[in-house]
Amino acid sequence: MKIVVDAMGGDNGSPAVVEAVINYLKKHDDLEITVVGKKEELTALEGMCEIVDARDVVPMEAGALEVMRLKDSSMYKAVNMVKSGEYSAVVSCGSTGGFLSTATLLLKNIEGVKRSALVVPFPTKIKGKKVVLLDVGANNENSPEELLQFGTIGKLYSRYVYNVEKPNVYLMSNGAEEGKGSPVVKQAYKLYQDAKFEGFKGNIEARYALVSDADVIVMDGFTGNVFLKGTEGTAKFMGGLIKAAFKRNIFSKIGYLLTRKGVKEMSDTMDYKSTGGAMLLGVNGVVVKAHGSSDAWCFENAIRVAHTLASADIVNKIKEGLKSE
Repeated sequence: MKIVVDAMGGDNGSPAVVEAVINYLKKHDDLEITVVGKKEELTALEGMCEIVDARDVVPMEAGALEVMRLKDSSMYKAVNMVKSGEYSAVVSCGSTGGFLSTATLLLKNIEGVKRSALVVPFPTKIKGKKVVLLDVGANNENSPEELLQFGTIGKLYSRYVYNVEKPNVYLMSNGAEEGKGSPVVKQAYKLYQDAKFEGFKGNIEARYALVSDADVIVMDGFTGNVFLKGTEGTAKFMGGLIKAAFKRNIFSKIGYLLTRKGVKEMSDTMDYKSTGGAMLLGVNGVVVKAHGSSDAWCFENAIRVAHTLASADIVNKIKEGLKSE
């Protein structure tokens, strides 16, 4: 299996990506990684993986048109290599808008897919259980029909990546009742009902998203992005409060020593870096968007996500699933 990595454009530069690639390849000899970027910044990878020189770096605020013009950029070259069919997946921590748009334009949507969706698995109160959220930012607006299809894509992801045989699917809304939600959500609810969508359980409020039986939660891209960033911000805020509380005095420090195992488990569960990034599902290729602020640990997890999805043959599973649903 071969994966291509865009080494440029992240907040921490190429050193974080180089360290991540080295660490991941030490643990996985069944994978080949090609790294695209300024070759003088990638010398530590010589002998471990193929290096493709790319002189241009896509600005973080760049959109699709700018990336398409920068054909010597690491991002364009990396995505184009997946288009060639030689590579199974691409990973980047560069410009989100530029990366997702370029992947959609070059790789094209799977036949029958109305809109691709950015998917992220979130931790829940059940240890080891993930809830699949989509869309979390690939689109600003979505139609009811697209929200219906997101349910299918999310269900297939949950089934083949997390081995959930019959995923429970919910629509994100401002109330659990059938009549709640925006006009788009209300129409989508009716489409789910009319389709007799297997596993559809109705609406769910944001406060129950991570403490319910939900396996998949569907929402438009704007709502999903706000939820994603709000939840990450809350987790960081709570982590800071807990840390400050334990540092208050000698007794609180002793309390930490007695509870540090539990505190570490909670911290690890809430750490967004363990997720690695989000996946663009619905295009003809595995596309993983790592956090722009990725350090080596975070980017290594993004590579792991790409490797897992490619190994699960998720693109073909979605193609087959859309035909049979």
